[in-house]
Amino acid sequence: MANVLLVLHIVVAVTMVVIILLQRSEGGALGMGGGGGGFVSGRGAANVMTRTTAILAAIFFLTSITLGILGQRKTPTSAIGTPTSTSAPTTAPSQAPADAPALPKLNIPKPAAPAQQ
Repeated sequence: MANVLLVLHIVVAVTMVVIILLQRSEGGALGMGGGGGGFVSGRGAANVMTRTTAILAAIFFLTSITLGILGQRKTPTSAIGTPTSTSAPTTAPSQAPADAPALPKLNIPKPAAPAQQ
C-alpha cells in the first residue's frame, strides 16, 4: 500500500507543478502586465485551473501525512525492499583487512594550557 501511495504522491506532485506553471501570472507585485492572450485565457479556464490546483494540493497534503504515518509504523527498508540495519555495530573491527593500505599517522600537537594569572 505504501508503494501505491508513494507513486500517487509523485504523480500528484508532478501534475501540480505542471498545472501551476500553466497558469497565467497576475504579476501585480512585479509590475508585469497580465495583458494579452496566453495559453490559458478567460475566467472559466482560470477557475478550473485554480480549483484543480487546490484539489491537487489537498491530495498532496493527505498523501504526505499518510506516508509520514506509515513510515513511522513500518520497519525501514531500502529502495529494493530489503530490511536495513538501524543499529550500529557493537564492536569495532580490531584490525584493517590485510589488503588495505596503511594510513599515515598524524602527529597533531596538543594545545598549550592557558596561562593562569
